[in-house]
Amino acid sequence: MDKIVVEGGGRLVGRIPISGAKNAALPLLAAALLPTGPSTFKNVPQLADVRTMGKLLRMLGWTVDEGGKSKTDLTIAPPTGKKKPKLEAPYDLVKTMRASVLVLGPLVARYGRARVSLPGGCAIGARPIDQHLKGLQALGATVTLDHGYVEVTAKRLKGATIVLDMPTVTGCENLIMAAALAKGRTVIENAAREPEVEELATVLNKMGAKIKGAGSPLITIEGVDELLPIEHAIMPDRIEAGTFAVAAAMTKGDVLLDGARPEHLEAVIAKLRASGVTVAAEAGGVRVRSNGDLTAVDIITQPHPGFPTDMQAQFMVMACIAKGQSVIREMIFENRYMHVPELGRMGADIHIDGRVAVVKGGMKLTGASVMATDLRASASLILAGLVASGKTEVLRVYHLDRGYEAIEKKLKAVGAKIKRARQ
Repeated sequence: MDKIVVEGGGRLVGRIPISGAKNAALPLLAAALLPTGPSTFKNVPQLADVRTMGKLLRMLGWTVDEGGKSKTDLTIAPPTGKKKPKLEAPYDLVKTMRASVLVLGPLVARYGRARVSLPGGCAIGARPIDQHLKGLQALGATVTLDHGYVEVTAKRLKGATIVLDMPTVTGCENLIMAAALAKGRTVIENAAREPEVEELATVLNKMGAKIKGAGSPLITIEGVDELLPIEHAIMPDRIEAGTFAVAAAMTKGDVLLDGARPEHLEAVIAKLRASGVTVAAEAGGVRVRSNGDLTAVDIITQPHPGFPTDMQAQFMVMACIAKGQSVIREMIFENRYMHVPELGRMGADIHIDGRVAVVKGGMKLTGASVMATDLRASASLILAGLVASGKTEVLRVYHLDRGYEAIEKKLKAVGAKIKRARQ
C-alpha cells in the first residue's frame, strides 16, 4: 500500500495541467451504452474510478479500448454479432464505486431491463438512489427490490414530468440518459445544475438527443428512437483545479492552472479573493497568486452554483493558517468532517457541532502521520503537509487515486517536496 510523504515549506510556482473531470467522465462512459456504435472520449483522467467504470462496461459486454493516439483516449464499443449484453452491475463493483449506478438509466432505456446492486452508504454519509427510482417509475418503469439489488424493467420508457425532491447530480444524470430514448417529452424539475450535468447533455445532444435547459433547474428532453456514436473531449476537473488553487494560496505561490475554466469555479474563486488571494483568468487557464497573508472566510456548502462540498476540506485547511476565525457549514453530507481529527494531529484547532465547524486561524501546523478517510480528505491532508513544519505522511492514499491523477507529480513539478512511497 502506498503513502504520500510531504515536507513543508516549499513555494509553488509554475504551471499545473488540469486533467479531465472525474465527475464528468463517469456519466459519459455510462452514456456510451446508448449509441449504436463505438464512441471515443478524449482527455479521460487516469483514475481508479474510471478504471472501475471500464471494468463494469466490459462485464456488461462492451469493448473498452484504452489505446488510441493518446493514453487519455478511450473508445467504447457495444456488443456485436451474437454477443448479448449482460444488463447487471454486481455488488462487487458497485460497492467500490457508487457511480456504477449510472448504468441503470441507459440500460433500461436501450434494452428494457437493468439489474444493479444497491450502493448503500459511504464514508461521508448515506446517498440513497430513491430519486433515481422515483424518476424511472414516473417514466413507466417497474422497479423491484430483491436481495440487495434493484431490477428495473420497461418495454419502452415514456416521457413524463419528474419533480426531484432535491437536486441530485447522479439521479438527474441517470434520468436524462433514460429520457433520451423515451417516447415523448420528459421534463425534470428541480434538476441539478452542476457543469458535469451540462456536459452530459452536451454529449447526448451530439449523439442526436434533444435536450434543453441543462445547467438550469428545468430540463426538457424530447425522446428519440436512436443515438449515434460520437467523439468528445472531456471537460477539465473543477475540483482538481480548486484544490491546486488552494495549494497555491497557502504556499504564497504563483501557479497557472492550465485548462481550468473560471466559469466552473465562480464560488471557489469568490472565496479565494475574499481570503486575499489574486485570481485571474488567462488564455487557456486560471492564474492564482498569493503573498501568504490569508484572511478567514465563512463557508456554507450548497448545490451548484453554491460552494461545492468537494472543496470544503481543502478550504478548512486554508482556514487553519488564515488570520481570524472561520465558520464552515456542511449542508450536503452529514459525515464529512472525518479529516478534522487528523488535522488536529497536525496542530489544527477545529471544533465541531453537528454540521458546523469552527476553525481557529493563525495556527502553526506540524508534520505527522495521518490517515486519509475519503477522497477530498486525502487532498486536504496533503495541503496541510505543504505548509506544515517537518514531514507529513498521508496513509491510505488509495482514496486519493480515485479522484486525483498523479497529484504528487503535479505538485513536485511546481516546487513541492513530495513523493509517493510504500508503507
